[in-house]
Amino acid sequence: MRLFAALLPPEDVAAALAVEVDALRRLAGADGLRWTGRAGWHFTLAFYGDVDDALVPELSERLARAAHRTEPFGLALSGGGHFGHGRALWAGAEGGLADLRLLAERAEAAGRKAGVAPGEHRRYKPHLTVARSREAHDVRPYLALLDGLTSRTWTVTHLALVRSNLPRSGVPGEQPRYEAVARHPLGASGYARGRGPEDP
Repeated sequence: MRLFAALLPPEDVAAALAVEVDALRRLAGADGLRWTGRAGWHFTLAFYGDVDDALVPELSERLARAAHRTEPFGLALSGGGHFGHGRALWAGAEGGLADLRLLAERAEAAGRKAGVAPGEHRRYKPHLTVARSREAHDVRPYLALLDGLTSRTWTVTHLALVRSNLPRSGVPGEQPRYEAVARHPLGASGYARGRGPEDP
């Protein structure tokens, strides 16, 4: 399974972001970018790549422990940026960024301890990707709009282990499909109640 750990924004925050993204998509040249679907919006904590099925239970258990050791914290969408000369355009975050980075470090460590070969380690930069491009792209007009992006602050209460199903049809523009295979509550009280995809 192709897996990663992530935080998923609440529905109302995603709906507000969708309004902002619609404005971005009306800018000149927007058809030269591949826009991510709302169902795929997330803040990646750690990317594990292709994981042997036999390792998934231990990875999920170690992520549950990482979530258990991290208290819920506040987060909001704020501003935006890009990577790779416009090859990835993203919305940023503000609020409990220290907690977010700590959770990302714990999620990465969970993968290592579960025997998942780590990818390239980079300093964690919280971002929610809204568009990609195979080539360099002038994103200055998009960044100007994203600069004013804000959302309400929500309380992060769960970490998700997400499966990425890559497009197979060959249809241009087809998006990966994302499926949360486990959701682990943050904080000691959530851990005591149990964990898994059935949790709210």
